[in-house]
Amino acid sequence: MRIGIITRQWLLKTFLIVSLLMAAIAATLSFAMHSFYYNTVRSTLSAGYNSIVSRYFNAGAAGTSDEEFNRIARAYIESYSLRDIVDVWVIDRHGAVVATSDGFRVPDGVEMPDYAQAIASDKRTSTWTGRTAGGEKIMATTYLLGNVNADAASALRFSTSLEKVDAQFRSDVLLLIILSVVAVLLTLVPGTLYIEKLVRAVRRTTDAANEIAKGDYSVRIDYAEHDEIGALCTAVHDMADEISTADKMKNEFISTVSHELRTPLTAIRGWGETLRQVGADDPALTARGIDVILKETTRLGGMVEELLDFSRIRNDRLSLRIAQMDAVSVLDEAVLTFRERAVRESKQLLYAPTAVEAPMLGDAGRITQVFVNVIDNALKYTDAGGTIRIGTSVADRLLEIRISDTGRGISARDLPHVTEKFYKADQAVRGSGIGLAVASEIVRLHKGTLQLESERGVGTTVIITLPILGEERSLEYGQE
Repeated sequence: MRIGIITRQWLLKTFLIVSLLMAAIAATLSFAMHSFYYNTVRSTLSAGYNSIVSRYFNAGAAGTSDEEFNRIARAYIESYSLRDIVDVWVIDRHGAVVATSDGFRVPDGVEMPDYAQAIASDKRTSTWTGRTAGGEKIMATTYLLGNVNADAASALRFSTSLEKVDAQFRSDVLLLIILSVVAVLLTLVPGTLYIEKLVRAVRRTTDAANEIAKGDYSVRIDYAEHDEIGALCTAVHDMADEISTADKMKNEFISTVSHELRTPLTAIRGWGETLRQVGADDPALTARGIDVILKETTRLGGMVEELLDFSRIRNDRLSLRIAQMDAVSVLDEAVLTFRERAVRESKQLLYAPTAVEAPMLGDAGRITQVFVNVIDNALKYTDAGGTIRIGTSVADRLLEIRISDTGRGISARDLPHVTEKFYKADQAVRGSGIGLAVASEIVRLHKGTLQLESERGVGTTVIITLPILGEERSLEYGQE
């Protein structure tokens, strides 16, 4: 199995952290066990002196005769209950060992560091841990019984071997080390397998992203877990779908724009060739041709300007020339430009001009562009005999313009997308499909809103809301 960079980094960092943590825990437990074992031995050594020594020795023990002291010492040792695990030496006032629990005589001059330390200490007791002349590790505790006389005093010395204690301690430390290693492995192995699983999912996601970048939007990632990686895979799938949709819309947009540009160019070229052949022989035909050329040139210029506006919006370079203006007057002029067309196309355009002003701060040219675009759409999507109704109202310093038609309407599936770039709900109707996107952005830059309400086969209503200056007013709606 090829281990990825993320897995290796996680493995190294986790290993260091867990190892240090387990080492700290093992060291702490080892220190605690060592202290516990040695304190237990120390308590065992001191138990003999604290419990029954007063029965045999007292503060005047140093004043008794040597024979009496030796008798008391033997009696004490015989009654000592821990003789099997603790060696007891009774030391007389001269510093000589006169009785031992094991019955063996202790040679003169044997080293007893704890005895010497007890004599030198004000506490009259001392504990020593070290090795005997034979190399055995022991712990010994000495308690003085009488007064110190010439660097000597009667005392009890308790000692025991630490070999078994240290062996048990080493066994416990070894067990701790084994448990620590097992704990590290139990942390690293499942974690590594899980991380590697996630890394493989990331690799598949990366491969899928590369395929999407190459244009294959049908690629899907095989990952069934409902976690963050699963959410990422879902997001990649959604992104691929969105890109695929956007790419399709872009291609349709290019095809539509190409067709829309070709139509006026074809008309201009055709009439140009006709006029070149006819010359000035037919003034009526010449005038008609010039009218068509001017009309198609204007149409072509509007389309180019619309594309430029869309490009400016995409690059956040659409500028406004802000000045005080009357939005209703701008709407009046926009409606006026479509009246003749409505009559020519056998459609009713209902709008009642009003003398009430709706002052606002905005770009009159851009606001006109919005009104023209929306009214043009209403006419385009309304069949002959249909009605386009335009009304206004003012409330709370907001001008609301409603432009309704009885056209074919927009489906519920298309309605949320009609103001998006490149989106065109009805491919059979001429137009680039970016007019509403531009209009919506212009309204937004004026701190207003553009909303659509539509029902398929019934009609569409575009609601434009713009902030205005002045007092609250009410205007008539859609009446001649």
